[in-house]
Amino acid sequence: MACVHNHSMRPLHDYVLVEPVAEQTMSRGGIVIPDIAKDKPQEGTVRAVGNGRVLESGERLEMSGTAGDRVLFSKYGPTRIDRDGKELLLIRESDLQAVLNA
Repeated sequence: MACVHNHSMRPLHDYVLVEPVAEQTMSRGGIVIPDIAKDKPQEGTVRAVGNGRVLESGERLEMSGTAGDRVLFSKYGPTRIDRDGKELLLIRESDLQAVLNA
């Protein structure tokens, strides 16, 4: 398990704690986007990862992501949490779709 920043939360098993990327409020052409037209972020930075899922054999399956990774995730998978005034997401590793290269 790895943790970045001072989040007093540690995900369990195959969960990942993600800080979503801030939404854009203006289009490239300079048009302000109203709140109801905005999509929820589907990209974020991993802040902490659980220890991994335990298989039926008792063996622990190692997590594939690490703290600091920039990831894409399923729109409908996250559990949204407000922690110290900051939105964080708890996401199952299986709902992560890609790690973005820098």
